Amino acid sequence: MFKVGDLAVYPAQGVGKIEAIENREFMGSHQLFYIMKIMGNGIKIMIPMDSAEAVGLREVIRETEIPKVYEILKRKDVTIDKQTWNKRYKEYLDKIKTGSVYEIARVLRDLFILKSDKNLSFGEKKMMDTAKSLLIKEISIASRSEETKIEKDLASILTLQ
Repeated sequence: MFKVGDLAVYPAQGVGKIEAIENREFMGSHQLFYIMKIMGNGIKIMIPMDSAEAVGLREVIRETEIPKVYEILKRKDVTIDKQTWNKRYKEYLDKIKTGSVYEIARVLRDLFILKSDKNLSFGEKKMMDTAKSLLIKEISIASRSEETKIEKDLASILTLQ
């Protein structure tokens, strides 16, 4: 259960702030909704409190969980599926939609590895940027660090051989 002012992560959108909890009529019945503003783009989202967990709304990771994210990014001994780009894109999109910071890290790592092997499609490049920005925002909040510092950390981790 979140309170007004809490930070939370909404799958595929990223970190946002709970700005209000409002009682609204929806399909003939009254429900409580979280009103959340996404920090990266200013989009406002209404999330029914009853289904917040089901849609994947979660707390920002703790600082102690950041090393696990970095370990996922450092792993280079992974096998990238040699399927068509659109099947791979759908698979990665599904992982991002889970909202799991670890799945997002895997998507970024896999796309980075793939990029060193071949040209990424436009969609894959966009997805790589999305995964990177979702990670940067959440890790910077969890570690209370500047986003530019986290971006440099990620760049150096991903380019390590």
